[in-house]
Amino acid sequence: MPSIFTKIVNGEIPCYKIAEDNRFMAFLDVFPAAKGHTICIPKQESDKLFDLDEKTYTDLLLFSRKIAVALEKAVPCKRVGLAVIGLEVPHVHIHLIPLNSIADMDFTDKKSFPDEVYETVAKAIRAELIE
Repeated sequence: MPSIFTKIVNGEIPCYKIAEDNRFMAFLDVFPAAKGHTICIPKQESDKLFDLDEKTYTDLLLFSRKIAVALEKAVPCKRVGLAVIGLEVPHVHIHLIPLNSIADMDFTDKKSFPDEVYETVAKAIRAELIE
């Protein structure tokens, strides 16, 4: 059965897309730990990060770095944190979270924002992406 992330890649579920290429996709987490919390995934479904072949693993990190640089410019924060947990969705994903304190990495304190906030943040991050 396809994961929720595969359904997003296939366009079956909408998302607040940040970036996409032929192998990877980045979109806002709809239940974020902090405003701007972004998820980066490979389009090819794989359950565990370390099961990825070396090139996909490395390229996913490079893709995520590009998103993190734009995220830090678009969302006021001290830095962007990176987390790979992998328990909530059986599809490799990297969490990029704007941090002002360690509390911003609390995955149990999920937030929710109006659609306009997600749309504004996604637009701001996209505007900072450097090709």
